[in-house]
Amino acid sequence: MNQTLFAVEDVARFERDGYAIVRGAAAPALLQRMRVVTQAHLAQPRLPVEYEADTHYPGAPASREAPGGRTVRRLLQAYARDAVFREWATSPFIAARLRQLLRDDVLFSQAHHNCIMTKHPAFSSVTGWHRDIRYWAFAKPELISVWLALGQEHRGNGCLSLLPGTHRMDFAADRLDAAQFLRDDVEANRALINTQVLAELNAGDVLFFHCRLFHAASQNHTSETKFSLVHTYRAAQNPPDAGSRSASLPDVPLAE
Repeated sequence: MNQTLFAVEDVARFERDGYAIVRGAAAPALLQRMRVVTQAHLAQPRLPVEYEADTHYPGAPASREAPGGRTVRRLLQAYARDAVFREWATSPFIAARLRQLLRDDVLFSQAHHNCIMTKHPAFSSVTGWHRDIRYWAFAKPELISVWLALGQEHRGNGCLSLLPGTHRMDFAADRLDAAQFLRDDVEANRALINTQVLAELNAGDVLFFHCRLFHAASQNHTSETKFSLVHTYRAAQNPPDAGSRSASLPDVPLAE
């Protein structure tokens, strides 16, 4: 596992662009353990899960009873599923780099993300341009998600697309729809979307991205399922709002 810290210029780039990619961060043996557990939990499937049909996104099955309606989109509560996910979520690699970016002690939020994303062929959906903070409740909108590719992620199988710098931007209400997705019928949004970059990853690569960064993902047009593991973290001085969904599960401190 890559134990090195971000260089000073990498931290500055994250602050400017809202994301950073670390290549080859997770060892092949760790990835294989994760894939074995993931496949086993999909075969049952082991609850809790989110189905593609639950999202009502473009391309998703119309209901759980429709063809492909039981296609799993996310294996939820990854941290509680197996020790291999706990090992990664609290690893020194993640802790050290997040302390650089958040400039504080770090806690893992079990209430958000904390899942294995599964993008299947044929029945995967399109996720429009959105910011994750839109449905989170914290003292400050300053959280970071850590996305680990368990295999290759590219345009063809629906890798993430990012809009650099949007974590530092404010958006008028008329640029967003009711669900806080960017509207594609607004000229300023179309110009912004033209700045997108693809977060193409190999197995073991890790994407760190800010909770205010707009991102999207297309369908999987290949014959192989894409697997990704994602967790979200906050600074110790940025607690969730009491009584909110963000406070519904205990946060996990990361060791120094």
